[in-house]
Amino acid sequence: MVVAKSEVGRDAAVYFRTARPLPSLVTVLALGYVAWVVLWPESIPFKSLGPLGSFTQYLLNHHHTLLHNGFWLAWMVHVGESLYAMVLCKYKGITDSQAQLLWFLQTFFFGIASLSILIAYRPKHQKRT
Repeated sequence: MVVAKSEVGRDAAVYFRTARPLPSLVTVLALGYVAWVVLWPESIPFKSLGPLGSFTQYLLNHHHTLLHNGFWLAWMVHVGESLYAMVLCKYKGITDSQAQLLWFLQTFFFGIASLSILIAYRPKHQKRT
């Protein structure tokens, strides 16, 4: 079956797939918890969190600078991944601005859970006659 050039180009131009739910949920929960620890440590109910609370309290008491710097580094990595997603969109022929924005936002919030889908995408090429 030969696909018309306009159909092949259009499919690639608007390509977007949502990230898998489990890796996305893990990313959001981890970044959310670290944000809570770094930005509002006084509101954390350490005893109610069991072993996680004890570990968090230890990290806050002994490695606060590492937590703080790691939190901001994680967000910088997400920004870098998002910018790389934009580069990949252009490289892979995704030219629709809405699709590019969706890739940027999804990668910003979910990181590698989203970026891995874009990296694995192989656009279909038109058969030459």
